[in-house]
Amino acid sequence: MSLPGTMRLIEVSAPGEPEVLQLATGPLPSPRPGEVLLRVLAAGVNRPDVQQRRGLYPPPPGASPLLGLEVAGEVVALGDNVAGLSLGDRVCALANGGGYAEYCAVPATQCLPWPKGYDALRAAALPETYFTVWANLFQIGQLAKGESVLVHGGSSGIGVTATKLAKAFGATVYVTAGSEEKCEACRGFGADAAINYRSASFEEEIKRLTDGRGVDVVLDMVGADYAAANLRCLAPRGRLVVIGFMGGRMADGIDLARIATRRLVITGSTMRPRTAEEKGGIAAELRAQVWPLLERGECGPEIHEVLPLAEAAAAHRLMEDSRHIGKIMLRVSPE
Repeated sequence: MSLPGTMRLIEVSAPGEPEVLQLATGPLPSPRPGEVLLRVLAAGVNRPDVQQRRGLYPPPPGASPLLGLEVAGEVVALGDNVAGLSLGDRVCALANGGGYAEYCAVPATQCLPWPKGYDALRAAALPETYFTVWANLFQIGQLAKGESVLVHGGSSGIGVTATKLAKAFGATVYVTAGSEEKCEACRGFGADAAINYRSASFEEEIKRLTDGRGVDVVLDMVGADYAAANLRCLAPRGRLVVIGFMGGRMADGIDLARIATRRLVITGSTMRPRTAEEKGGIAAELRAQVWPLLERGECGPEIHEVLPLAEAAAAHRLMEDSRHIGKIMLRVSPE
């Protein structure tokens, strides 16, 4: 397959505000052993991209310095020791970086086929949130049928995915969101109740909604500001799963006795530092457990807005405004 010598990409001229994102030209990456090269058709925009742009979330060793953690596209080159993928395959992938570009090298184990009926934009909206939710809510948080979960940031890409998957697997879902419009949208996505955290105490609402018992799992991207209240929302043997730190990393006011007497678990994870083998294991579970739901038209992503690659700065401004409901996407190349 004939490939160009250069590609369009978005570079970060210096850490800072969205304006530091600039359209540039650079060389194509070369797939290493175990990797494939994708011609990127679409890419997702995520909170870690914003943190990396600000200089607060450096890529791990060996990863592309370019932004972009999820893509969909066509396999155009194979590295050594790649099995199960062929030139021309259309896949979506959890990238270790480099998604804001016309070509991106990704580990083959982190690729999944487009679900039946999906286009590039819908396929690219899957990897980051579905890998994150599956790993944290189901693998680590061990959410089970008949249990209940509180999801913070219910209108975000993570929140929408967590709501849909938790409902599909038989859980009761409560979410928080920052406006009545967002709460209404969350109920439309399947949430049993949506709490406007600007006008009500989510802790008091969870107590009321569960008759004082609390929930079995809290999926939290806020961090320190919510930590103590999250623990008070948990039922006996409940699990607090922390996946973000928008409200800070260092928490005060934690009642250790409550953790001990109610046998609570505080845990969490980040996705990017995991090995390709770990991410490949998550991909295999998603393909077996979630992809059949997607192909039946269930549990799919919600796309808020699509912008061209050249308008990545506008996409970041939209992300930081926090007015979006669902995913913000970049159209990179024509299908």
